[in-house]
Amino acid sequence: MLNISSNRVEHLIDLKKYKSPLAIYASKLPRQSLRWFMLLFGLCILISFLPWTQNVQADGFVTNLRPDQRPQTINSVIAGQIERWYVQEGQFVKKGDTILFISEVKDEYFDPNLLMRTKERLAAQEGGIAAYIKKISAVDQQVGALKESQILKKQQAQNKLRQGELKVKSDSLDLIAAASNIEIAEKQYKRQESMYEQGLKSLTDFENYRQKYREAEAKFVSAENKLLTSRNELINAKIELTSIQADYNDKIAKSESNKFTALSDMLDAEGKLAKTLNEVSNYTIRSSMYFITAPQSGYITKALQSGIGETIKEGEAIVSIVPNISELAVEMYVRPIDLPLLEKGVPVRFIFDGWPSLIFSGWPNVSVGTYAGRVFAIDNVTSTNGKYRILVAPDPLEEVWPKELRMGSGAQAIALLKDVPIWYEFWRQLNGFPPEFYTTQEAIPEDKK
Repeated sequence: MLNISSNRVEHLIDLKKYKSPLAIYASKLPRQSLRWFMLLFGLCILISFLPWTQNVQADGFVTNLRPDQRPQTINSVIAGQIERWYVQEGQFVKKGDTILFISEVKDEYFDPNLLMRTKERLAAQEGGIAAYIKKISAVDQQVGALKESQILKKQQAQNKLRQGELKVKSDSLDLIAAASNIEIAEKQYKRQESMYEQGLKSLTDFENYRQKYREAEAKFVSAENKLLTSRNELINAKIELTSIQADYNDKIAKSESNKFTALSDMLDAEGKLAKTLNEVSNYTIRSSMYFITAPQSGYITKALQSGIGETIKEGEAIVSIVPNISELAVEMYVRPIDLPLLEKGVPVRFIFDGWPSLIFSGWPNVSVGTYAGRVFAIDNVTSTNGKYRILVAPDPLEEVWPKELRMGSGAQAIALLKDVPIWYEFWRQLNGFPPEFYTTQEAIPEDKK
């Protein structure tokens, strides 16, 4: 029992059947347990001082960094009926390749020669506008000729008026001369009559002077009549001058009215021409929309419309396409309480679905199978799920993300914050305090502050 002899009997006798040996040997167990407990406690104390990286975890999925490289649907701008498919699901297409052909379903576009007839109407309207231009030019020439003729006619009438004035003046002088002659003839006649009565003159001489007196009277009347005629002609010349002015003004006004009428018709024709040009452009563009083409290179993923003869509406989705060139990113959603801890440039580690990994959230350096990224954009408003959307791009300084990743794959994100001791993180978790965080900008030295 005292283990003095070198001859051992433990293997010959089962000591567990007896109470005394059990009581003796059991007294060593508490001492060994205490050692193990102290060793374990010391190890925990050492571990508690190890660095721990605080983090914010969130779920997300793989997407594209650029909106124009994300999966999209190809829509039909016009309503139509599917006539022929040129692609299959999963097929790669280049930008501009024809995907399907649709036919017209609206009755106003049924005419196969609609575009040609519209172009003929356009040519007719252009010819009409050219005719209006020629008409306006002809009216302008007519107005110019009328104005030139008006000037000549006015000059002619003014010359005639001047001639009338001179003739009136000449006839007035003739009348004055005739009046003087009749006055002289009258005096001579009265003297001859007095001398005839006295017997100093013969009857023949007396009758000659009386004849001269009558002739002077006739010449006076003729001169007076001529003067009145000249005055009447002068009045007619004035009237003619005024009439010429009014007549030509009326003709010019009528021609200009015709010109403005033609101009108004031309402007109306130009408006119709512009409308027809718009129709030609619309019909030309619409005819090109019968062939629905790929907006960019990519893979046809799913046909949302199928069959031949199926009718589609305007703006309805027909097929979805995924671009072949993409800049992958992760779209994750964080709680509003974690949003102040994140900003652009914060490092993030990812675990992608389908890629094996061994992750220690607080020790990213010893984690295996994770990929690095940095926060690229943060939304300013919450999404429909009540969380904020964070867009994370690959970190160009770290390992490249797998090429086999596809958009829509799940990803578990771990945003890395400040390094703290494990005991501090344990104490923070127990008290529910928020984690420490830092900014990506370098600290400003105190002397510069």
